[in-house]
Amino acid sequence: MSLRLRFHGAARTVTGSCFVLETDAVRVMIDCGMFQGSKEERELNYQHFPFRAAGIDALCLTHAHIDHSGLVPKLVKAGFDGPIYATAGTADLASIMLPDSGYIQEMEVDQLNRRNRRRGRETVSAIYTEEDAIASLTQFRPVAYGQWQDVAPGFRARYWNAGHLLGSASIEMEVTHGEDGKPTRLLFSGDVGPDHKLLQPDPDGPSDLDYVLLESTYGDTDRAGTTIEHRRQILRDEVRAAMHPSGVLLIPSFAVERTQELLVDLMELMEAGELPDIPIFIDSPLASKASAIFKRHAGDLRNGADLVQALESRWVRFTESVEQSKAIDRIHSFHIIIAASGMCEAGRIRHHLKAWLWRDEATVLFVGFQAQGTLGRILQDGASKVRIHGEDIKVRARMRTLDLYSGHADGPELKAWFTERLPVRRGVFLVHGEDAPLKALQSSLGELDHVPGAIIPEIDDVFELAGDQAVRIERHEERLPPASAGHRDWHNDYAELLLEINDAVEAAAGRNAKGVIIRRIRDALRDRARE
Repeated sequence: MSLRLRFHGAARTVTGSCFVLETDAVRVMIDCGMFQGSKEERELNYQHFPFRAAGIDALCLTHAHIDHSGLVPKLVKAGFDGPIYATAGTADLASIMLPDSGYIQEMEVDQLNRRNRRRGRETVSAIYTEEDAIASLTQFRPVAYGQWQDVAPGFRARYWNAGHLLGSASIEMEVTHGEDGKPTRLLFSGDVGPDHKLLQPDPDGPSDLDYVLLESTYGDTDRAGTTIEHRRQILRDEVRAAMHPSGVLLIPSFAVERTQELLVDLMELMEAGELPDIPIFIDSPLASKASAIFKRHAGDLRNGADLVQALESRWVRFTESVEQSKAIDRIHSFHIIIAASGMCEAGRIRHHLKAWLWRDEATVLFVGFQAQGTLGRILQDGASKVRIHGEDIKVRARMRTLDLYSGHADGPELKAWFTERLPVRRGVFLVHGEDAPLKALQSSLGELDHVPGAIIPEIDDVFELAGDQAVRIERHEERLPPASAGHRDWHNDYAELLLEINDAVEAAAGRNAKGVIIRRIRDALRDRARE
């Protein structure tokens, strides 16, 4: 009997994690994540699924991050009525993250439709609503780490702590599909945490497998010598350097776990006298709700008591309402704002960036991965001007990056984690990465003895797994061509061109010079139209 694996996301990209493992009779999905990054990638979220949602028998989630779970409500809305298996921590976080995602989509679509109506364009609908997300939560079924769970006929799964996030898991899957009754054993890594994590244990997993799907986000990075103490020293230096009397330190941060880790480190530095007492604003309703869940699970976390103490500090203030968020802008002494989203694509961080980017008293500190095409990546790469909410903003603020808060293992850690899973007999797939990390990890794994060559699939590829090795049997390029995956797209180039035109026209001396630039652009467009 055939056993096939479909890659419907996180193939040459770091988002949209979605894999379908199927026999002739049963289909089990692992993750159903939202695409982030460039606009071309995000548009995939609005398209129909490349499969029949009602034909999926069960869904297994590795963790609650939106790039792994964010399309669950859409899947349910499209007809999926099966169980969703997740750890208790993942289910708790999904109960706040998915409704928050639906709410954000409703608000953003409402704003977009107002602009579309003014421009005479067609209106669009949200991918799903807050109500849709709440409805999908009834299908969650909690599973414990280390215990086998029958998820569908012929399929059973076991969850291992991935050390990435509260509730995160690598999912071991056994599929019995052949006449000999011998199961095929696969491991979906999910996101693998680093060796030194403040709140999570070291990642774990089984050995002796047929296939492994391994994330590759930081496959080309080596954070040798990283410790929590070293990270705090660098954070201390960054905060000191940012301390302008009337300035701000803006930290775009993922609301779940990254924010909580930052709080613990900042409060430890303040208590030790290495930083003065500084007001810290957590400007994210989702971060507030997530922090409450982390407090409930404090007994399951490393340094859980330190987290509870930091959350209750008088220097930490959580803002809930829009009015409270706007009031932060009226503060005239140095303060720290931690706000979502972590890639600056949505949420309150964009309002704070709009208010502060043009001021040299501000510092923006990136503490997480910035996908290609996101506002965060554009700023991180040194843009001198950006567009936010339709306005051109000059960038005078300092841009800094502290990459030691990543929830992902680096290249050597991924290789070590994989080595502990050996033997892996029939195939390795590298997913959840951009080109350079994928190729670097592929080369690194190639140094191991008796390991099949690592495969880098494209989006919507289909592999047959029933033989001695994986064989690609289908390739589709309609949804996202390989050249577009994990790269800047034409939307980014178009926005950059508009900024360059504005700069050139403004810099031109006199009305005649400005007119020459405009005429040349018009002539080029007319020549193009005649081609």
